[in-house]
Amino acid sequence: MYYSSGNYEAFARPRKPEGVDAKSAWFVGAGLASLSGAAFMIRDGRMAGERITVLERLKLPGGALDGIKEPKKGFIIRGGRELEDHMECLWDLFRSVPSIEIEDASVLDEFYWLNKDDPNYSLQRVTEKRGQDAGTNGLFALPPKGQKDITRIFLATREEMEGKRITDVVGPGFLGSNFWLYWRTMFAFEEWHSALEFKLYLHRFIHHVGGLPDFTALKFTKYNQYESLVLPLTRWLIDQGVTLRFSTEVTDIDFAITDGRKQATRIHWIADGEPGGVDLGENDLVLATIGSLTENSDNGDHHTPARLDEGPAPAWDLWKRIAAKDPAFGRPEVFCGNIAESKWESATVTTLDPRIPDYIQRIAKRDPFSGKVVTGGIVTVRDSSWLLSWTVNRQPHFKQQPPEQIVVWLYSLFVDRPGDYVPKPMQDCTGEEITREWLYHLGVPTEQIDDMAATGARCVPVMMPYVTSFFAPRHAGDRPDVVPEDAVNFAFIGQFAETTRDTIFTTEYSVRTGMEAAYRLLGIERGVPEVFNSTYDIRKLLDAMYHLRDGEKLRVPGPAPVRKHLLHKLDSTEIGQMLTEFRLIDAEE
Repeated sequence: MYYSSGNYEAFARPRKPEGVDAKSAWFVGAGLASLSGAAFMIRDGRMAGERITVLERLKLPGGALDGIKEPKKGFIIRGGRELEDHMECLWDLFRSVPSIEIEDASVLDEFYWLNKDDPNYSLQRVTEKRGQDAGTNGLFALPPKGQKDITRIFLATREEMEGKRITDVVGPGFLGSNFWLYWRTMFAFEEWHSALEFKLYLHRFIHHVGGLPDFTALKFTKYNQYESLVLPLTRWLIDQGVTLRFSTEVTDIDFAITDGRKQATRIHWIADGEPGGVDLGENDLVLATIGSLTENSDNGDHHTPARLDEGPAPAWDLWKRIAAKDPAFGRPEVFCGNIAESKWESATVTTLDPRIPDYIQRIAKRDPFSGKVVTGGIVTVRDSSWLLSWTVNRQPHFKQQPPEQIVVWLYSLFVDRPGDYVPKPMQDCTGEEITREWLYHLGVPTEQIDDMAATGARCVPVMMPYVTSFFAPRHAGDRPDVVPEDAVNFAFIGQFAETTRDTIFTTEYSVRTGMEAAYRLLGIERGVPEVFNSTYDIRKLLDAMYHLRDGEKLRVPGPAPVRKHLLHKLDSTEIGQMLTEFRLIDAEE
């Protein structure tokens, strides 16, 4: 397997790999990594769909990409993934998956046209004082020391950042900046999270720094991501003959491990309460999703808090059993061993009272019933003790959604602090109490809040113990390689498998691991798309520098005549012209 970029590789059709007709594939888990891996095996590896089986403990595919209506509770979204132009593997996949809404169009076509006609941007990123504009004015407000912190992290080696927390590498000026407020709430970073992951995110999304304050960096699907992405992909796989076995919990995988060779020999599972499994030969491929950010999620309801489930976690227990068999299979305890630092809670609010959308519109500055972009991403309540953020995507967000309702998603980074209106931590609150806190920060008059929350909305809170576990400070080897050295018939996929080319907590990462695994195990003769190279593009770096400095020009030291002479000389070079183009110097100074 190799990485590539450019049209030559992007549009090439690989030949059928030798021996593929004799191979079969077993996928553990039905999340996006598995679904995409199966699709690449069929499209690029020419494997017959009938030779692919997906094993899933739950009753639905999609993993963390969810969106469902429970009859007695209401609409539920555990989370949403932010999408962008340069998710090269994701769009490589969905260019081949047919849309289920538009005839003779792919999911990528549908998404592309939608975001051309209705581009995403926010008109109100941050509020305070109960729904008022926080006055950030799109500025990062990074002091000089904070700018130096970012530069030092960007230039550091990975090894320098391993095992460190963000607070180990930045100062209080950085942590008090608008930049950190934008960043932490957009990506769900906490101060105790991995400095290495922060560095990798800087490199991966440096081309989007200017779009952080108003979310012009982002794009969104028409509906929730289950209906927009998972459902069309799953239907296409079923049409190709792929077998999806639900209510099947994989409990262990056996391996034959000798010097220079590692082979998976059996999958053990429990299906509908009965133990079972399958023996594996060298031509039986296993692609196992390890770990899970949504494992042990618990749904409350309007009158019941979500429960923090710290009990047995099947996905993590499976990885622990696998990891005990070889050091190359990773160290799951690094990620699942500190629930206090990996948990957070989200909630889905469905509005029933016609007054609530008016308050949404005051902040979003758009009609939430327009069918177009509403908030354009999350709105963060800066003075919320929970550090609450909320968003209204295009409505309806569910195909079943009544036209008079609005579905709102919200989450908090500090779930164990008392609220500002409700004197309880979010993790102890019912859906009704969470709605009260949200309405308070929308600016609803306090005398109307309790009644409006009780009868004018329906809220489903969700507690997720492991949702940011992959941001735990880590070292090389804590995550196993997608295809470990000497592996002959197995791979690890998903957010906890290691591909050094991308950043976790993205749909792209899941798809990339599925693609790399499929290409490696089948020997597909086409390059896996390289990560967008913005971190090596001087133009992107200069543009990011301009925005991080809030437009402040670089200052050439020395007396005015000397500065003018130097700037004149510099402006006659390519470097000087680029610095002028990206507004970092003024040649007329």
